[in-house]
Amino acid sequence: MASLNKVILIGNLTADPEVKQTQSGLSVVSFTIAVNRRVSKDAEQKTDFINIVAWRKTAEFVGQYFKKGKPILVCGSIQTRSYTDNNGSKRYVTEVLADEVGFVESKAASEAPSGTYAPEAYGAPKMEEVNPDEEDLPF
Repeated sequence: MASLNKVILIGNLTADPEVKQTQSGLSVVSFTIAVNRRVSKDAEQKTDFINIVAWRKTAEFVGQYFKKGKPILVCGSIQTRSYTDNNGSKRYVTEVLADEVGFVESKAASEAPSGTYAPEAYGAPKMEEVNPDEEDLPF
């Protein structure tokens, strides 16, 4: 049976991201973004707070160019994990593992370079423009 685990989000950072180093020297950053979703036909919205984790160069990129309140594009996958807290209770965490992050604002509105960052190790596909003939459209 086929499966797909792909997440694409645009939201605003709720705090300044803080890059940390693991004991083995890998860069990692955990941050939360606020994402609005429509819940009624009247455009009523609710805000979801989504936890994101990025590793290596992606983590460093986030730490260098993004700050609290700034919009960010995140592409990745959902992961779940569990741990035992200090009281001995098992806790479950669901978060997005970021494979690619990008800017949402124009370059003039931000001090950072424009574009996205996808680490080479993930082999992010190159986007190409497709212009089908109108005669080929099924409608």
